[in-house]
Amino acid sequence: MTMPSASFSPSGGSASGSVLVVDDDPDIRELIIAQLERESFAVRAAGSVGETLTALEEAPADVVVLDLNLPDGDGLNLCRDLRSRGYADAIIMVTARDSAIDRVLGLELGADDYLTKPFEPRELLARVRNLLRRIGSNESGAEALARPRNARFAQFGPWKLDLLLRRLVTGDGRLVMLSSAEYRLLSRMVEAPNQVLGREALSPERKATVAFDRSIDLQISRLRQKLAAEKGGADLIITVRSEGYVLAANVTYE
Repeated sequence: MTMPSASFSPSGGSASGSVLVVDDDPDIRELIIAQLERESFAVRAAGSVGETLTALEEAPADVVVLDLNLPDGDGLNLCRDLRSRGYADAIIMVTARDSAIDRVLGLELGADDYLTKPFEPRELLARVRNLLRRIGSNESGAEALARPRNARFAQFGPWKLDLLLRRLVTGDGRLVMLSSAEYRLLSRMVEAPNQVLGREALSPERKATVAFDRSIDLQISRLRQKLAAEKGGADLIITVRSEGYVLAANVTYE
């Protein structure tokens, strides 16, 4: 499927984060892209539900800027579908629908923020930065508390978690790839082994909405399937009813 527009930061410098702009209006799309590219974000674009799914399958995005009125579907349904598939990165809904019901519904379906059209591009930029800052501070803060400086691997049960390349490694060196969401969940459990972690602790970047959807349950299920591929890995993640999940293993670093 051909993307209607796809571009990356032209500066050649390090990107501030990756953003997928989803809007069927090419003028609005280009306006948002231009604003974000000036700030060194790596930006891609999609004009429909189908193109959005294809783009995210090709590569994740730190933030999805999502219009609700798309030619082949509704952005609300797309947001719900992404969360049900385990997509855990940030979503900002951008729409002309300005009723309180629409805003609440959007947040309940998994959006992290909601911006009403027309909007000032600098306001969108500020919200994207804010979400990226929240995600980054949550990750770096949790890791700094428990991970020894310069540690490359966290070992638990029969597995190693590669903290640099964000993937699982078996005892004989075989690799198992993780999605961004799976890595974040597992790394938070690794930093707090043998402790019950609730949904907000596992997904603090989505604190406002995490209680309303089941995406974490699906991500945990996928992690369990991957961990169970090694002998001794099937029972590493335990469910504590009405409280959360536990990584039932001691963790060492190397």
